[in-house]
Amino acid sequence: MVKYIFVTGGVMSGVGKGVTTASIGKLFQFRGYDVEAIKIDPYLNVDPGTLNPIEHGEVYITEEVWEFKPVEGFSLKISEIDQDFGSYERFLGKNMSPEQNITSGQVYLSVILKEREGEFLGRTTQIIPHITDEIKKRIRQVSARKKPDILITEVGGTVGDIEAMPFLEAIRQFRLEEKKEDTILIHVTYVPYLDTVQQQKSKPSQHSVRTLQGMGLQPDVLVARAKKPLTKDVLQKLSLFSNLPPEAVISNPDIDVIYELPLFFEQQKLGDYLCKISNLPIKKPQLDEWCNIVNLYKNAKEVVRIAVPGKYTQIVDSYISIQEALRHASACSGAKLELQWIDTEPIENDPKALEILGKFDGILLTPGFGSRGTEGMILTAEYAIRKGMPYLGICFGCQLLFVAFCRSVLGLEGANSTEIDPNTPYPVVDLLPEQKAIKTKGGTMRLGGHKVILMENTRLKEAYNKTEVIERFRHRYHIMPQYADMAKDAGLIVSATDETGKIINAIELNKDFLIMGVQFHPEFKSRPNLPSPVYLTFIKEALRYQKLKKENIKNS
Repeated sequence: MVKYIFVTGGVMSGVGKGVTTASIGKLFQFRGYDVEAIKIDPYLNVDPGTLNPIEHGEVYITEEVWEFKPVEGFSLKISEIDQDFGSYERFLGKNMSPEQNITSGQVYLSVILKEREGEFLGRTTQIIPHITDEIKKRIRQVSARKKPDILITEVGGTVGDIEAMPFLEAIRQFRLEEKKEDTILIHVTYVPYLDTVQQQKSKPSQHSVRTLQGMGLQPDVLVARAKKPLTKDVLQKLSLFSNLPPEAVISNPDIDVIYELPLFFEQQKLGDYLCKISNLPIKKPQLDEWCNIVNLYKNAKEVVRIAVPGKYTQIVDSYISIQEALRHASACSGAKLELQWIDTEPIENDPKALEILGKFDGILLTPGFGSRGTEGMILTAEYAIRKGMPYLGICFGCQLLFVAFCRSVLGLEGANSTEIDPNTPYPVVDLLPEQKAIKTKGGTMRLGGHKVILMENTRLKEAYNKTEVIERFRHRYHIMPQYADMAKDAGLIVSATDETGKIINAIELNKDFLIMGVQFHPEFKSRPNLPSPVYLTFIKEALRYQKLKKENIKNS
């Protein structure tokens, strides 16, 4: 019998529901239960693939490409899903399916197409029951396919949002249709701290719970986000006004290592309480392995400084998986990560701003789309080539490394990607052949897991110690092989291709320190105790570069 857990949010967005959801899943894993997760996103997009990262955050890519087929004769390929799945995969250590990301766009599209086919003949198509039935059906489909012990469903946004109301109503109905002990509702709220009175304030959370109750939903557990652990009086207030016993009010303070959150929940006996109210056997949690992972991060001694230039640096969620992959690799190398986001647009107007890169041990050039800020990104790649410092380019960052090499080493003035300059005299990066006839933008890129063939005698092959791997892709443009052939004599190495050998999946330069670009996104497969081989190699090179710099300063 599957136990269903629903996680809602209140007060404001961005309070960390995703990490909280993943941590709750980890509590059950500690006890030997199989856990799966669903994320509900109330926006009308079918998937987040066309959303701006500055507004929505990172688009996460799954290995599986799922065929969304609401009716016969209509289908869409989906691999682009919400960034919270990165937290789920990193905490739970398992791959998720795009089917597990339910959006309003998918739900409404399904119902409308069914109406056009005549499934609801003679009936008015309405939010209740047709939309709510579709939501419940999607949740149960995941349950039937995955067959977990625990299925956790996180609802995006906050209680009170108009867009989320059909989902909350569907959850209310779902809970009535199941046995009481088979569903749990967890509400995540925010408790602000007012400096003027030096107190935590529970009133916003009280209002949030009341709004939820007004929709017929009584939470079973309240998780309160705050800068510091809840004070005793605030905990008692939240218990009283939320109609919950004190042990059901859980403190979720800011912590330095996010992977410690499940252990913090364990200290408050949340895992045992969830088992108790869902009528599951209360097993002793096995914590040793996870404690060892957390200690990797807490006990790191060295410091590695990485610059991350990019287009979407206004919010760090734009590159959250890259940030975590760098942390994984750093911790497993015995180092703490110091990371600085650098907006590349100002660099275009003041190339002297590049000199800030000299204080770092490595440069990671980020993914992206479009022309804004790209000249600044190319300048950062040229700087790495000129200085010979460790560099890793991801997807767009790989393409721009090649552009920089063609300009600065091959002397191809004006070389560019046709995405940035359609009239470039040297189109060294161009559309993939199958992309040239495609007009629609949603879900039409080269997506999901693809086989990567690694070339002998390359840094990339050495990193993986394999001849082929599966990595996740999301791109329309690629490095043109004829220009890569021209660059070989100048020190450029093609270190990976696809199975046909026609699509270049990675390049590297013949330099003392690692300068590499990969067309794929290895950050999506990085785990806290098993870092991506690409990121691990990059961080080790950054530490080696740092050591050489220190020796040079000492001997000068």
